[in-house]
Amino acid sequence: MNNLVVGIKKFFTNKNTVTVVGVILAIIIIYVGYNMRINQAITPVTVPYAMEDINPRTQITEDMVGTMEIPQSMVNDNIISNSADVIDMYSNYNSFIPEGSLFYSKSVVSRDQLPGNIILDYPKGYVLYNLDVDMASTYSNQIVPGNYIDIYLKVQNAEGAQGTAIAEDRIMVGKLLSNIKVLAVFDSSGNDVFANVEEKTAPAQIIFAVPEEYHILLRKAGFLRAYESEIIPVPTNESLEDEPGDVELSSEDLKNFINNVTAMTEEDLSYTQQ
Repeated sequence: MNNLVVGIKKFFTNKNTVTVVGVILAIIIIYVGYNMRINQAITPVTVPYAMEDINPRTQITEDMVGTMEIPQSMVNDNIISNSADVIDMYSNYNSFIPEGSLFYSKSVVSRDQLPGNIILDYPKGYVLYNLDVDMASTYSNQIVPGNYIDIYLKVQNAEGAQGTAIAEDRIMVGKLLSNIKVLAVFDSSGNDVFANVEEKTAPAQIIFAVPEEYHILLRKAGFLRAYESEIIPVPTNESLEDEPGDVELSSEDLKNFINNVTAMTEEDLSYTQQ
């Protein structure tokens, strides 16, 4: 037994033996590692692909997405490998995704990331309206997307209007519309004021949507010639309600005044008869 132990010790203390064993172990490790890398590279993985042509700014639905197997070596950080990361997302504004194509991270975005996404976020039959604002009229930039506002209208005789007596120089102010959801706030360059909280920019426009009847009413109120008019946004706490109310007319008197001093179209008449 002692002779065996002595023999083993001599075997492993021999430099040539250690070198040979080390080389053999290194070859085995390299061989095993190489085979693992090869197997990993050729092992197929399942990834989503487009089953039809998808135009820019299109919501990607489940029926547009199929799956295929590709070698794992083809998968990189730009390829989306999970169908859940594609379904219900949107194709980017500058990305056409052809049928059969894989989905790439730069081509698929959420609705919030989509430029001009406000066009996707208002009810059918509503019309967008852009209202000029400033720091004062937005309460020091306190009107933000998702908030609700009421619209007030201020009207007074235009300065220098012919035939206006001092006694007739009056100001009319009242609430015109209620429960309007703010969709976006932009600065003078058309950038989202709240896209980067570290960069403080002044608001220049707020965007919202109202039913066509009220959209026409607002346009008329902004184009009065014989009167100076101002459309005033006033923030409310309607967004705190579990079910915020629908947009509604607040003053028939203001509506009638606007229609009386502007021309009525057949469409206007159809609204008044409803």
